[in-house]
Amino acid sequence: MLYWVFLFLAIACEVIATSLMKYSNGFTKFLPTLGTIFGYILCFALLGLSLKKVPLSIAYAIWAALGVVIITLISTIIFKEPLGAVKIICMVLIAVGVAGLKLS
Repeated sequence: MLYWVFLFLAIACEVIATSLMKYSNGFTKFLPTLGTIFGYILCFALLGLSLKKVPLSIAYAIWAALGVVIITLISTIIFKEPLGAVKIICMVLIAVGVAGLKLS
C-alpha cells in the first residue's frame, strides 16, 4: 500500500511542478522556477520508490494519465484555458486506457 502512496504523491508533485512552471514565466521568476525544479526532483524520486512494488506499465500509465487530467482541469480553472468537448472526450479515453491496463 505504501508504494501506491508514493505513486500518488509523485503525481501530486508533478502537477504542482508543472503548474509552477507556468508561473515561472519561462524560468525567469526565481521562486516558481525553484519550485518547479524541486517538484520534479521529488516527483521522480517518489515515482522511483513506487516502482519497487508497482509494475512500471501500471505506474507510468496512472502517473501520466492522472497528471494530464489534473493539469487540464487546473489549466481550465486557474489559467482560464478553454475546455471543449474534444478535450473531455480525450480525457475519458485516457481514463479508459489506464483502466484497461490495470485490469489486464
